[in-house]
Amino acid sequence: MKWLIASDIHGNAACCKKLMEAFDREGADRLLLLGDILYHGLGDGDKRAVADMLNEISDQITCVQGNCDSDGDMAMLDFPMSDDYVTLFVGDKKVFATHGHIYNNTYLPPAMDEGDILLTGHTHVPATEPHPHYMYFNPGSVSRPQWGSERGYMTLEDGTFLWKTLDGEEYRRYTLE
Repeated sequence: MKWLIASDIHGNAACCKKLMEAFDREGADRLLLLGDILYHGLGDGDKRAVADMLNEISDQITCVQGNCDSDGDMAMLDFPMSDDYVTLFVGDKKVFATHGHIYNNTYLPPAMDEGDILLTGHTHVPATEPHPHYMYFNPGSVSRPQWGSERGYMTLEDGTFLWKTLDGEEYRRYTLE
């Protein structure tokens, strides 16, 4: 199974359209959204357009709630937005997927075991950080990258995580042992 993993769309319809194109181009089976989907906070967003695009593939989406996701926004979506996290398994590795505003490198989730992966959005900065007892990954932001990073996403297939720009250019990879 191939996952496309993205975070922090923030209601940007043009960037969401590029993400949907990437989903098709990648031939992904599932889209994992790490929160902050519709709320934009500025005048450049189009919640309805973003919701409509995502609702077209609602049966392929797994989503966690971000700090900017309101109940009103969630009512526009045809897929559930899990509360704080979801847990996925990649081989014998547990992936704790969350937005990052509650559980993060400073406040680890209580369910983390030796060798697990903490996967968050929220910071808008791509990350691959080994820690003594876990790995930390972040796909960056679809719409508002920070610290000189580019708009992008990750894929996960056969134990390999790839970080890519919205245009599909790979710039980082990590394969689980």
